[in-house]
Amino acid sequence: MKVLQKTSKFLSDYTSIVVIAIAVITFFVPGIMSWVNYKLFVDFVANKFTTQSIIIGIIMFSMGLTLTAQDFKILAKRPFDICVGAIAQYLIMPFLALGITKVLGLSEAIGLGLILVGCCPGGVSSNIMSYLCGGDVAFSVGMTTVSTILSPFMTPLLVSFLASGTHISIKALPMFVSIVETVILPVALGFLLNYLFGKKKTFVELQKIMPGIAVLGLACVVGGVVSSQGSKFFESGVVIFVAVLLHNGLGYLLGYGAGKLVGMNTAKKRTISIEVGMQNAGLATNLATTTAQFASTPESAIICAVSCTWHSISGTLLAGAFALKDKLKEKNNG
Repeated sequence: MKVLQKTSKFLSDYTSIVVIAIAVITFFVPGIMSWVNYKLFVDFVANKFTTQSIIIGIIMFSMGLTLTAQDFKILAKRPFDICVGAIAQYLIMPFLALGITKVLGLSEAIGLGLILVGCCPGGVSSNIMSYLCGGDVAFSVGMTTVSTILSPFMTPLLVSFLASGTHISIKALPMFVSIVETVILPVALGFLLNYLFGKKKTFVELQKIMPGIAVLGLACVVGGVVSSQGSKFFESGVVIFVAVLLHNGLGYLLGYGAGKLVGMNTAKKRTISIEVGMQNAGLATNLATTTAQFASTPESAIICAVSCTWHSISGTLLAGAFALKDKLKEKNNG
């Protein structure tokens, strides 16, 4: 068990390196991750349920296992912070994605993928990043939880609204169903198990393994898209990478600005910056590859996969920069 816990810590400490390594290997040997795209069945709204859907469910289940009744009590005590965070999450990134799509003149399929990333909730690993940079972890968990709970409603509605000009017909119901299946139910199950068994020693030991499993799951999601779409990565040119860098970087900046605007302290400003900038691009990737309406635009999944990889890297770099700033300040004061 100790070996598994140490492995889990190593994987969560080096998330970006693990994800990149899997992506690079898969790019050259696509067959090793083809199993991720294996179709299991089709649900009642014509969404494909693939191995990737199961993996996303496991990642969200791992998040649910970290939630306690105390977290929800904290949410109730801090309505203003959580409200500001939720508004920033679902205003900044979706409309930023639309703006970048227009400014860079992205194709419909690629623009749709970026909008999909922008309309997804905050990423699970953002909680780890907030912890590493001296952020407000309770606020981070609260923001991720609320944006995830709102996602079955907000993500389909925003994508339908912002992508209404595209030739593809965007229907809210399939996305709503997919998010409930792969996000809400696993999170709820994880929370329930933690509520029932959270004080048992064996359960606590098992919980320590879950971050590593979540990282491997994220790497598999990226690997699955690289396996099926890797050959097209560079056909779309540099513009995909520019769009992802701008979307993510401006998200961090505007998130920090939103915290500053309402007078948050440094820890909260860092948290809201990371929460807004780091999206659950793994969920976006799953929606782009399994929801029936995206079948005609496979390029949408490419920008989701690039976002999935880059958000892990940039989040780690930003958390490291914040932590370094604190160390230098301590050194100068000392």
